[in-house]
Amino acid sequence: MSLKYAVLAALLEGEASGYELSKLFDVSLANFWAATPQQLYRELERLAGEGLIEARVVRQERRPDKRMFTLTEAGRRDLDAFAATPPRRPTAIRDELLIKIQAMDGADPGATRALVEERAAWAQGKLARYLRVRDRLLAGRGEEEYLREADRVGPYLTLLAGIALEEQNLRWCARVREVLDRRAPRAERQRPPAQDSTR
Repeated sequence: MSLKYAVLAALLEGEASGYELSKLFDVSLANFWAATPQQLYRELERLAGEGLIEARVVRQERRPDKRMFTLTEAGRRDLDAFAATPPRRPTAIRDELLIKIQAMDGADPGATRALVEERAAWAQGKLARYLRVRDRLLAGRGEEEYLREADRVGPYLTLLAGIALEEQNLRWCARVREVLDRRAPRAERQRPPAQDSTR
């Protein structure tokens, strides 16, 4: 999938500037599709050129003019066709930390623990952000009420996937720490004795 459809889907929320879209990507789409502001602005230009989105200039006093983007009918048709097409292939995990864990048996257990602690802190931060977004979307309603009555539920369902992923990351980190703690005495026994530097 290209950034194209992530941008078109983001514009289902309504007209937005490039800046607003980049903030939306940071908060609502970051759990499944990342893009830098530069990538986003390039894609907006391309989509406008293809007639899938429309741009209008908003004049501002004391600030540079800004461009506001909306989805066109052609863009909506393209997005609808995309949404009905099966994904090309399931997502594969590509994670450098997992390679490090795969190779950890000869490494310093303290270094491995530090990497896992860092991942857990990262996951906890993302989970806290996603839960704040969920609270904002629900606005005091229960989840079932929201899913029954909201105009759009797609953003909420993708948010649930992000929440589940970070909760799973935290469970995995806890399990790795538990294994490292249990194996610590064994690692101490297997460590070669220090060389006597006085000889």
